[in-house]
Amino acid sequence: MGHMRIARFVVDGQDPVYGVVEGEEGAESLTQIVGDPFYQGIQPTGTVHRMEDVRLLAPVIPRSKVIGIGSNYADHAQEMGKESQRPSPLMFLKPNTSVAGPGDPITLPSFSEEVSFEAELAVVIGRICKDVPPERVPEVVFGYTVANDLTARDAQRTDGQWARAKGFDGACPLGPWIETELDPDDVRVTGELGDELRQDGQTSDMVFSVQEIVSFASSAFTLLPGDVILTGTPAGVGLLEEGDTFTAAVEGIGDLTNTFRR
Repeated sequence: MGHMRIARFVVDGQDPVYGVVEGEEGAESLTQIVGDPFYQGIQPTGTVHRMEDVRLLAPVIPRSKVIGIGSNYADHAQEMGKESQRPSPLMFLKPNTSVAGPGDPITLPSFSEEVSFEAELAVVIGRICKDVPPERVPEVVFGYTVANDLTARDAQRTDGQWARAKGFDGACPLGPWIETELDPDDVRVTGELGDELRQDGQTSDMVFSVQEIVSFASSAFTLLPGDVILTGTPAGVGLLEEGDTFTAAVEGIGDLTNTFRR
């Protein structure tokens, strides 16, 4: 497939479509493609849209699941008071109803006073697979996007498991598009609250690599095209308040900005 950025978007309130992002930063255009890239490949339709004429959506709404990985940066595990070296990745699920897109306003859930941001690199799966050995993981990856693994810390403490804390509506912003070619082993992951840099990590500091995470997840779950695997967040997480704007970014992919309201 080669290096491409695949976006999902709407034009003039019509149904969502997919397209290939082309052009330099600040002057991008979108070449619409036929149907769904996960099942139909990349077939341009010839229709081109200017970026300012479209509204970007989450680049994928998983048919089945988003798999999260907890405590995968030692510095973040430390700040949360957890063991930094786990014997295996800690997994949790976020439902597809938690997915939001770039620019979407997120309503903070009524049951929580402590929702925190977590900027992350996200892996998008491209084919049905199970029990994938680590060295074959690149064959099953469609590409990479940026995620914000929103977490209601108070619910996380009280509930004993994380379905509500990490699965509420809007708890999984994804975007701005899928980058099909990325070496995920040493890219910068940042999080900015307003104008202030709060998170700044390198994926080279992950406890478990992308290949290890995807392989481990596939030992428990059959992975389907469009499934998303979050890879953990670096240190510096903090709380979101009414009116805040947060930008998660991954080097080589782009920025994902959302505003928050009660």
